[in-house]
Amino acid sequence: MKDNKTAMQVTALCNGTVIDHIPADKLFAVVSLLNIPEMKSNVTIGYNLNSKKLGKKGLIKVADKFFTDDEVNRISLVAPNVVLNIIHDYKVVEKREVRMPDNLCNIVKCSNPNCITNNEPMPTLFHLVNRSEGTLKCHYCEKEKNVKDIELL
Repeated sequence: MKDNKTAMQVTALCNGTVIDHIPADKLFAVVSLLNIPEMKSNVTIGYNLNSKKLGKKGLIKVADKFFTDDEVNRISLVAPNVVLNIIHDYKVVEKREVRMPDNLCNIVKCSNPNCITNNEPMPTLFHLVNRSEGTLKCHYCEKEKNVKDIELL
């Protein structure tokens, strides 16, 4: 048998989603955020895998799971610029780089105790005001927050 030095580090997926290029230090935050331990399907988690782009990266493969826009938006807050690969019959049918959306509805908790969202039963709404710095602004009270300091709902 020939020694293949470029062999895949993780086996192929028949159907499901691969979340790739997760910064290694953000992998377990993404695992927690997506509630991976509660999933019933086959999950493969790769940690500290070699990456030309990141040096070391994380990877999550989930069989027979296709993430919702809400779940993808949550990922973007913790690990922007990950790559989402949708797999059908062992082939990548869609590949997209995850970007933080311009508006986040009912994902982020406002830290202003006087904000209406903390005093009335209504969804939160934040607008992305600076993508490169990760600055969000509450639609209602206009309090600005960096994504590093947010609390997810």
